[in-house]
Parts: sequence; structure tokens; C-alpha cells
Amino acid sequence: MIVDYALYNNGLRYREPSNLGELISKAKSEGGFVWLGLAEPTEAEFNKVIGDFGFHPLAIEDAVMAHQRPKYEEFPNVQVMVVKTVFYEDRGSQISTGEIFIFIGDHFIVVVRHGNGTPLVNTRHLLEANPTQLAKGPYAVVHAILDHVIDCYIDVSIELEIDVQQAETKVFSESRISASQEIYLLKREVIEFRHAIDPLLSPLQEVASIGARHIPPELTPFFRDTLDHLARASDAASGLDSLLQSALQAEIAQVQLQQNEDMRKITSYVALASVPTMVAGIYGMNFDTMPELRWEFGYPMVLGGLLLITGFLYRKFKKSGWL
Repeated sequence: MIVDYALYNNGLRYREPSNLGELISKAKSEGGFVWLGLAEPTEAEFNKVIGDFGFHPLAIEDAVMAHQRPKYEEFPNVQVMVVKTVFYEDRGSQISTGEIFIFIGDHFIVVVRHGNGTPLVNTRHLLEANPTQLAKGPYAVVHAILDHVIDCYIDVSIELEIDVQQAETKVFSESRISASQEIYLLKREVIEFRHAIDPLLSPLQEVASIGARHIPPELTPFFRDTLDHLARASDAASGLDSLLQSALQAEIAQVQLQQNEDMRKITSYVALASVPTMVAGIYGMNFDTMPELRWEFGYPMVLGGLLLITGFLYRKFKKSGWL
């Protein structure tokens, strides 16, 4: 479906009502560019809308089917950029991803959005309020979209950092509740987050390089600044991944340590019970001739001996930290 479209000339929106074809013709004849926004179009809708642009069939297929890696490609008369959007769901601490396809030409920019998160309505309004920036052409729109998406990356990284800190607290708490499942699920979300961020570094470096084709020189510093923000988000995601890996290893070590402590306690109690069991087993054999069997103080002596030996073993185990 069409979200919005308009012709911009010298940074100002053309207000007279016109259909898309007329606006494209006007942009080619009088200058400016057409900005068309689409949300999850079907193949039939997309072909109907972009018939006047003459896109490459492969680019059309990618835009309709989605599920592409972030990239920047050049086709005849059009450049294509794919950007992953990321949305953080507070309820389940989960990452949802979408995609934005951007088709850039000399007199147009077509933005196709798939999935949830990162709506671009505010981006259009902010750019329309800044005619000086908008007058720099379609790549000014590209920069605004990238800047908005990458700011969302940074916001998501902050939310994930909070979740990772909570998981670390559970790992090193005195509670014996395992946090391994939570850590695993968080690590999966961080990996999905990195799949959205890291592949975008290379295409954005290409766009932000000095003398890049199709990029107005006055926009290059803006793209470099956006690249710095993306690198910061990528470093944050990489750090979170490493922290989760360390937390998972610490969780495994904690479990093993707890198991060792349990085994030592069990071994200690078995050792404490073994001496009375052995002596009781000997005197339970019912032989007539046994040492001190009919002695008046035999029974108290055996009990006292058992208590002394058991007390000695308990003290040794306690001192060594086994109990």
C-alpha cells in the first residue's frame, strides 16, 4: 500500500494535487525528486505503482519477497540499499526485525518497508521541516532514514544491555536457580541483532567514502557521522555477545561448583555414618565369644568410642569446608 508520495523541489513539497506519473514527469523536466513510500506491497501492487520507474526485475523481486541482507547495489539508472530495522519488545525482551528497501535515482527515491518497527512518517516530517537538507537530493532522504534506523539500533542495544546485566546478577547471586535458559535466549536475540547491524557496515562504508559515486560531496560528512553511530552500535552488540558468553561459562562453572559441594557433603555424611555402621555390623554377628561382650562397661564404651570417632571426623570435615 502507498503510505505517502510527493514531489520536492529546492527542499519544498509540491502541494498541488497530481498523480504519481505527473509528478515524475515534472521532476524530470523542472528538477527535484519524487519521494514515494510503500508498506508491504504485493507484487501486483508494486508493479502497478513503480511502472513509471523502470526498475530491474531482480530489484523488484527482492523488494517484494524481502528477507535480504543489508546491502548496497547499483543497477542501470538506479541504486538499491537494503536496511534491517530492529524493534525491541519489552514484554518478552525479544527482538523483532523488518526491512527497508530504498531505490534511489536522479529524480526519485522509493522506500519500501516490511515488518514492524521504525516507522518513517516522522522522518518525512522532520526532513520537510529542514528544506536546506532536503534540497540536497534523494540521498538526503537516504541519510535521514539511515540515521533514524541506526538511532533505533542504539536504543535497542541499551535495552539489551539492561537485560544482560540482570542475567549477570542472577548468575552471581546466592540463589541456586539456573539462569542458563535466560542467557541462551538473550544470546539468540543478540545474534539476531548483530545480523541486522554488522552486514550494514560494509555498504555504509562504501557510501560514506570520499568521492563515492552518486553521493553529493556535501552529504559525505553526514554519512560518515552515521557510520560512526553504526560502528558504536556494532561494538555494543559485540560486547554484549561476549558478556553473555562469559556469563554462560560462569553459569556452567557455578553449576559444577555446586555439584562438587553437594558431592563433598554427601561423601562427608556417608563417612560419618560408616564408622557406626561398621561397628554395629560387627557386634550384630551374634557370636558367643566376642571382646568385651559380657563386660559391664562394654556397651557404654562402644557408644562413647563411636561418638568420639564421629565427632573427630565431623570436626575434620567442617574444618576442611566439606560440611
